[in-house]
Amino acid sequence: MSERTKSPRAGWLPKWLAPRGLSRTRIGVVTDSAACLPSSLLQSADFACVNIPIIVDNHVHGDDLNALMMGLAMGKSVKTSRPAPGEFTRVYRQLQDAGCESIISIHMSGQLSGTVDAARLAANDVQLPVTVIDTRTVAMPQGFAVADVLAARQAGAPLEMLAQIARSATQNSVYFAVPSLEQLRRGGRISTMSSVLGNLLNVKPILHIDDGLIQPIEKPRSFARAQARLVALGTDAASKAAGPVRIGVMHFGAAELATEVANELASLSEEPVQIESLPAVLAAHTGIGVLAVAVGPLNPQPDTAQRTND
Repeated sequence: MSERTKSPRAGWLPKWLAPRGLSRTRIGVVTDSAACLPSSLLQSADFACVNIPIIVDNHVHGDDLNALMMGLAMGKSVKTSRPAPGEFTRVYRQLQDAGCESIISIHMSGQLSGTVDAARLAANDVQLPVTVIDTRTVAMPQGFAVADVLAARQAGAPLEMLAQIARSATQNSVYFAVPSLEQLRRGGRISTMSSVLGNLLNVKPILHIDDGLIQPIEKPRSFARAQARLVALGTDAASKAAGPVRIGVMHFGAAELATEVANELASLSEEPVQIESLPAVLAAHTGIGVLAVAVGPLNPQPDTAQRTND
């Protein structure tokens, strides 16, 4: 299974476009490095991805996957830190100087990181309007939302519609199988007791994102069983979907296993299954060997409900 680098599509947009047609204002799009995006999209016009730094033994390494891999393998202290609000301010001003009239800034769950709060602070420090979206998810579901926003913007969709598309990220399901809970415990993403029990029982837990938080759903006794359960959960999510779905598989240091999972799920996905390495900011918490499956609607319908924290 080869990695997909297909360009954004927007053929689904006419299903819910306003009869008066599309706006052509110039809109900048910003996200953070927790979004699992194919490299081709990172080169999109009027687009920026703000890095969430990883810190290995008190040394900041940006999103250096090699430094992260070495740090985890050697048992060093690995942490992450939200970007400074000034970093977002710099990016917003760059887009403004480039000619953007407004910006939509799409970020990982505020329950997992202060990144979206930093973006909100920066939005108040620039002259053009910035709409900040908390996707209440992370990784490939966040990346799917960003890709859809880029496609819709290219088709001329107005800012309000782009915000609705970004909020539809919660329509995706994502499941993670981790070899150990230790990294998640160190990062404060799960309780100490959950980590201790997981290590004592030698379970390989499966986690998912529920309303912005990481929640355990199953505790297989071996990673082979965990991998099989990921396929089963992905299959179940695809079968329950109201329409065609797209599927993505993520990993960190487990490319062969990711390909196996992608091959097993390929027949369920309307598009070729996308395989990506988990972003460094997420792999820093999950550790080496993590596998993840994301399933979402191919034609996401906009979430029109306004959230108080957007």
